[in-house]
Amino acid sequence: MRSPIILLTLVLCLTTACGQTSKYETDSFTTKSGKTVRFQALVHSSICIEFDGQEIMIDPVRQLGDRTIDYTIFPKADFIFVTHEHADHLDKVAIQVLLKKGSQLITNRRSADILGYGRVMANGDALVLNDWLSVEAVPAYNTTEGHLNFHPKGRDNGFIITIDGLRIYIAGDTEDIPEMANIKDIDVAFLPCNQPYTMTPEQLVRAAKIIKPKVLFPYHYGKTDVRKIPSMLKSENIDVRIRHYE
Repeated sequence: MRSPIILLTLVLCLTTACGQTSKYETDSFTTKSGKTVRFQALVHSSICIEFDGQEIMIDPVRQLGDRTIDYTIFPKADFIFVTHEHADHLDKVAIQVLLKKGSQLITNRRSADILGYGRVMANGDALVLNDWLSVEAVPAYNTTEGHLNFHPKGRDNGFIITIDGLRIYIAGDTEDIPEMANIKDIDVAFLPCNQPYTMTPEQLVRAAKIIKPKVLFPYHYGKTDVRKIPSMLKSENIDVRIRHYE
């Protein structure tokens, strides 16, 4: 059975997800029980998710180029997911700012070793975190010759996070790998797009055609021009949304 119908809304500024009144773009979706999940586009691969008073942070980093995020103005996180140890995904200070008593950090082995803590997931692992939140760790790696050392197979994670029935694929740093054929029934997908580290727009389009999410956010795109991606997927019935995930 497909996941629940998505409420397709965009809220710009004013009162936004993660308890903030800010400049960040926010997209809202409705879960199977009629509750709202809000995604706030922070920067690059950093995403803030709010659901029913719970705060979830994906790969929080404080600075990328000339863009900075002040995490002291955000609520403390109930859950933090870190895909891998690169500096544009793992920021020790940002994590420390967001931690509170009872926070859960879910990550891969390398990141947990660097931090000295964290709940480790390897590719293929699955966790039920509570009655509304579960997560699967899926492969994320490079396949292009000459790029294999950036993200070697088996080290890093992508995550499929299910929030009250809403299935969200956070791809992490990956190319269009064969394992994507096993990723099904995705409501919201975040796919990276910047070679040499992740995918070209053409690779992202191939990945989207395999995964077939209802809504697609190209993210982690740096200076890559992703504006052509919606037209490249026009025939696929995928709602492609370009947000400030440079």
